[in-house]
Amino acid sequence: MTATQDFIPFNRPFIIGKELEYIANAVAMGQLSANGAFTQRCQQYFSERYKIKNLLTTSCTDALELAALLLDIQQGDEIIAPSFSYISTVNPFVLRGAKIIFADSSLLHPNIDADKIEDLITPQTKAIVCVHYAGMACDMEKLLAISVKHGIPIIEDAAHAIESKWKGGVQLGTIGQLGAFSFHETKNIIAGEGGLLCVNDEYFFKRAEVLVEKGTSRRSFFRGEVNKYEWIDVGSSFLPSELTAAYLFAQLEEAEKIQKNRIDTWNLYHELLEPVEKTGSIKRPFIPEYAMSNGHIYYIVCASPDERVKLTQALAAEGIQAVFHYQSLHKSPYYAPRYHGSDLLNADRYSDCLLRLPVFYGITQQQVRRVCSTVSRYFGLPE
Repeated sequence: MTATQDFIPFNRPFIIGKELEYIANAVAMGQLSANGAFTQRCQQYFSERYKIKNLLTTSCTDALELAALLLDIQQGDEIIAPSFSYISTVNPFVLRGAKIIFADSSLLHPNIDADKIEDLITPQTKAIVCVHYAGMACDMEKLLAISVKHGIPIIEDAAHAIESKWKGGVQLGTIGQLGAFSFHETKNIIAGEGGLLCVNDEYFFKRAEVLVEKGTSRRSFFRGEVNKYEWIDVGSSFLPSELTAAYLFAQLEEAEKIQKNRIDTWNLYHELLEPVEKTGSIKRPFIPEYAMSNGHIYYIVCASPDERVKLTQALAAEGIQAVFHYQSLHKSPYYAPRYHGSDLLNADRYSDCLLRLPVFYGITQQQVRRVCSTVSRYFGLPE
């Protein structure tokens, strides 16, 4: 890294619009606790844009914990989920006593291999969790067919998938019975932390309104449906503060601008790294015809773990922060003693060889070109 070069981080949280103004407004309105004006604005935004019932949560993890409660997951139930994912995909179900049946990724992309799922189904299977990795849709046609055939609900972990579509028009996270989004600072639309639960079932939604209010009928009370609110179910404190919702709403107002910037960045990476892929040194993201990129992650898959380490070091030497991603959950220190399934070779390959390049709102084309030049130079190509 030369003295004239700036450090390029993997991620950089950002302010794009009225975030600070709306936080001040929330304070001035006198309600910082959950379910105030900005929470309602955020939920209305998603209701109108995605045409689905939804509840704002403190995180995507909490949204998935709500999903586990709504499905009444019990000790001994089985949940099919990808091994190549974050702990939050499965932890909510483990907390309820479920056994995780890990599935492999596809050979072509990190998403769950839909062709391998039916072999994992048993009478104890209570749900299938799919993760739309990097905002790219899983094979929802096959997953929905399995869901209907076996009567097993689909939960979409759409943490990466804000504004990403299936078959060009259906928003990810709104297709299965339940869907969970993230607004963590590394995501496209951010609030520091924060999440959203989308619900495709009226019964589930009515119960979710109770669960998010610590198991009480508080919302029914404030709507005048009951004369007092009482403890009527299990629940917890799943709702974000108005400060989080205020920041988030300001970002939602600028969603189209944010998405254009990230997709432009993704497309530039994809174009500039094509010559490197043609040498056989790396694999670029594969996008099936039913999917799209929402610009959340740009990754490359190296030929070996050792190659990934050396490339990461070469990028770091030029002031560029590139990072690997998930480690196979079935091999994790916690779950390995409990795992008795087959080898998951594709999940392990992505765990060992996938490298994420810097993508964030505001990264410049010059910076992207510098990253790609460094990758090209490492593999012996002209810059």
